[in-house]
Amino acid sequence: MRFGIEFVPYKPVDEIVGLTKKAEEAGFNYCWITDHYNNRNVYSFLTAIARNTQRIELGPGVTNPYHVNPAVTASAIASIDEISNGRAILGISAGDRTVLSSLGIELLKPLTTISESIEIIQKLLAGERVNFDGKIFKMRGARLNFKPKRKIPIYLGAQGPEMLRLAGKVSDGVLINASHPRDLDYAVNGIKRGVDEAGRKLEELDIVAYTSFSVADSAEKAKGAAKPVAAFIVASSPPVVLERHGIAAEDAGRVRDAIASGKFGDAIAGVNDAMLNAFCIYGAQTDCIKRIREIAKIGVTQIVVGSPIGPDPTASIEIIRREIMPSFG
Repeated sequence: MRFGIEFVPYKPVDEIVGLTKKAEEAGFNYCWITDHYNNRNVYSFLTAIARNTQRIELGPGVTNPYHVNPAVTASAIASIDEISNGRAILGISAGDRTVLSSLGIELLKPLTTISESIEIIQKLLAGERVNFDGKIFKMRGARLNFKPKRKIPIYLGAQGPEMLRLAGKVSDGVLINASHPRDLDYAVNGIKRGVDEAGRKLEELDIVAYTSFSVADSAEKAKGAAKPVAAFIVASSPPVVLERHGIAAEDAGRVRDAIASGKFGDAIAGVNDAMLNAFCIYGAQTDCIKRIREIAKIGVTQIVVGSPIGPDPTASIEIIRREIMPSFG
């Protein structure tokens, strides 16, 4: 099991750089930085992190081809790879429908858009001149004026069956936005379909549980920190996922309505244990170790410690270093 950590760049860059350095010292293998226009720029943050770390691999978790053209993404991640001396990784997905709609961008034909984007990025990073006549993207002689010294891994963020299947066919890794064994088992089975169709082996892919994670020396403290994140996950979860975990539609609806009305306190209060267990890994170190072991059996090879990390991220990183990582060799 490899460990990654996610940071949302809503805090000043020096603070995130400091936390990433602590994560690297703790033994984390990957650092993922979210890419939303309303936070600080992902590539600015990755540049600062690259300049202040030596070992940890780093990249956007995740960018999307709707608000950033794939050729621009190829140039950006190749630049990060150069700045970091060969440590860049690229996370890409179709993006968040709500965020894109706020920019007046429709999330149209996500499967085709992602498939074409990955093909274009792979060719550009390989040093090719790209002539591309796709359903979404058209390129005439596009080419980077520099070439990475290595093959940069491309991770596809996927949840639906067809996107999971595509990930199994074309990606180096799959970012699965899930924390529960049931959701991850569903995802791995979808990935296997694509792997089999492409004549690949599942072991070729890094299967990543991109989790909402909260650990503390007190299970109650960890639970309190996890609730706000769980509320937003519940509000955006489709009925089929809620049903998979036995979460009543009316309970989820109350959380969703409270968020829509700006009543965040009510939304957090509406998060019950079933919701937390479905959408978060949380508790004291023993609780978290137990859940990680469960998802490891499914085939997960990397766990991303995502928001909130814990009530005190610095303390939580230390707990993970001292108590959790040693349990996974």
